[in-house]
Amino acid sequence: GIAIAIGTVVDVGIVLTENLLKHLERAGPDEPRGEIVVLACREVGGAVLTAVATTVVGFLPVFVMVGEAGKLFRPLAFTKTFALIGSILVALTLLPALAHLALARRVTQRTWSWRMPDRVARWSRLTISLVVALVVTWVLAGQWEPLGRGRSIIVNFAFVIVLVGGLLLGFVLFQGVYGPVLRWALRHKVLFLSMPTAIVILGLCVWLGFGSLFGWLPGPVQRTALWRDADAALPGLGSEFRPALDEGSFLFMPSTTPHASIGHAVDVLRDLDAAIRAIPEVQMVVGKAGRAESPLDPAPIGMIETVVYYVPEYRTGDDGQSVRQWRDHIRSADDIWAEIQAVAQMPGVTNASKLQPIETRLVMLQTGMRATMGIKVFGPDLETIEAFGIGLERILRQTDGVDSRTVNAERIVGTPYLEIDVDRDRIARYGIRVADVQRVIEVAIGGQTVTTTVEGRERFGVRVRYMRELRDSLDAFGEVLVSSADGTRQVPLTDLAEVRYVRGPRMIKSEDTFLVGYVTFGSQPGLAEVDVVQRVAAAIDRAIVDGELHVPLGVSHRFTGSFESQQRAAKTLMVVLPLSLAIIFLILYLQFRQVSTSLIVFLGVGVAWAGGFILIWCYGQPWFLNVELFDTNLRDVFRVQPINLSVAVWVGFLALFGIATDDGVVMATYLKQRFNEATPGDRAAVREAVLAAGLRRVRPCLMTTATTILALLPVLTATGRGSDIMLPMALPCVGGMVIALMTMFVVPVLFSAIQERRVAA
Repeated sequence: GIAIAIGTVVDVGIVLTENLLKHLERAGPDEPRGEIVVLACREVGGAVLTAVATTVVGFLPVFVMVGEAGKLFRPLAFTKTFALIGSILVALTLLPALAHLALARRVTQRTWSWRMPDRVARWSRLTISLVVALVVTWVLAGQWEPLGRGRSIIVNFAFVIVLVGGLLLGFVLFQGVYGPVLRWALRHKVLFLSMPTAIVILGLCVWLGFGSLFGWLPGPVQRTALWRDADAALPGLGSEFRPALDEGSFLFMPSTTPHASIGHAVDVLRDLDAAIRAIPEVQMVVGKAGRAESPLDPAPIGMIETVVYYVPEYRTGDDGQSVRQWRDHIRSADDIWAEIQAVAQMPGVTNASKLQPIETRLVMLQTGMRATMGIKVFGPDLETIEAFGIGLERILRQTDGVDSRTVNAERIVGTPYLEIDVDRDRIARYGIRVADVQRVIEVAIGGQTVTTTVEGRERFGVRVRYMRELRDSLDAFGEVLVSSADGTRQVPLTDLAEVRYVRGPRMIKSEDTFLVGYVTFGSQPGLAEVDVVQRVAAAIDRAIVDGELHVPLGVSHRFTGSFESQQRAAKTLMVVLPLSLAIIFLILYLQFRQVSTSLIVFLGVGVAWAGGFILIWCYGQPWFLNVELFDTNLRDVFRVQPINLSVAVWVGFLALFGIATDDGVVMATYLKQRFNEATPGDRAAVREAVLAAGLRRVRPCLMTTATTILALLPVLTATGRGSDIMLPMALPCVGGMVIALMTMFVVPVLFSAIQERRVAA
């Protein structure tokens, strides 16, 4: 929350301070400084209060999220909200008071300044500012390390100078050309407004897909080469619940065959642990077969859980320098997982989806499965459920987008059970009761505690049962003797009952009073989970229609896992997101008291929204930032990779909605104030007044945008814990704020159009 809000909390102070300095520059030598401070704060106080209110309201949907999404992002929303409220309180109370105290008496010149010429004093101040900036940049480069811990501080320092300096230079150039460009836009309104309109349409195409957005066009148009190229370039963004978090460890959970014994499961576990531990990047391996002594761990013997801890990529050496611990071809944790899968290929052992300990525990608590994606099969009996699950497994292995190695339908029935069917007619001949037979079987297999021995302060039960060689096979167990009623005869168990092996379930699970089985699967790298689930659902429907897959009577299935969580979060956002936007518009209306002006400012949300989608699309293109700088590719620095729509991305858009209107609020408030003071008489006068107002407010708007983007740059390059979820949140804000600079033209142009129409009327 602090990382997202750090660039926004200073915006209020920037606008107030810049407006105060403007008033001081225009003030006469005899004007009271206190009145100037009050006038400057009153002029922009309503605008900054409205801007902060829209930012806070934009985060309201996060507070109503439920489940995992709410627990994950609600603390972030609280942190940012409290930070923004604190910033507005400080800016509107403490900042004016400090300014009044500092400027109560007019200070003409510094004592060191009047002794030297103005030109020398100006260069001296510039030199001091440059030295301070370089020192801050040096400290920032040492803490940030954007090029990685393996590069020296000097290289990181040079990179930060180039990056931040280039960004600030771009803002300076924007301020320099703002006046001429705004003058041109005021003269060619329709031509200029076509640009933000095209950006919004492009953003919609990135989000929904070109084919989905323009699917209403006739068939001949859709068959053209231009259409096919556009549809291929803009297929739409994939969806997932949230990006995978890097926990620094894996959870490898394969399964053995259902009939595997405890000894066999332990042998397999030992071999897997040894093979995985041989990987150089693996630090420690801890495996478990079956369940722990807890009723909360209902795992069969054939379920293996191996926690794999791998070493960090870098460590600090004895000389204080960073040392890379991974081999050259290991570039990410995914490469380590690929090696784990390669060495874990053993006969009679299934493969496993990529899992992490905390992530898996959450999924298992929510769904009961040990995979992030899966299908729950409900049915009347276990045999039917298993047969239908195996049919689904066959379909899933052939579905495009599914990693066939991770598809696994539970083999529910297959565990051997020793069944003893007591023949009542036979035992009646010997006068033996059923309870007598059962007691002998219990003692033979499980034993019976006959006494207790005391060893010091410890007490131990003494259990008596048959020797192992008399109970470890079907033939031997059949020779167990049962005493007759009078005790004169010892009858073998095979004369009294039928002893046989039968197939049975290794675990019985139920949900909502229905028996249930699981079919788990994983997606191929680079594909969104929701898209893969939709492909699987379509493949299953086709197989059912074609008769390839038969659905028995009483059997049903539904998808579960992270897909279910994503659908729940999407339904929540579909309700609260429009409400949040409506409240933002209401706040704007309360500020301007005009529907037209409020709509003009509100259009900035749409333009910024499109900018966020465009940057997300660029992150999925191979050409984006494919530039070498300081022997490092910028794609690696900014972690350029395909980004899917997730709850984290939507939280980033929610943060963008509030700040996207800030520049428009500041600009429109000043325009309204100027036109309320004096209404121009013709169109030329209206354009000149709008141009003057725009030039007056361009600097604070650029400064607030620059601080927001600069504060998010370390988030874009972060590689530590939590960075996997911070990057999708930061991208909409960065892309939206860059494109939102266009609102500094859109607001004056539309405001001028309305005022020109009124003047003409």
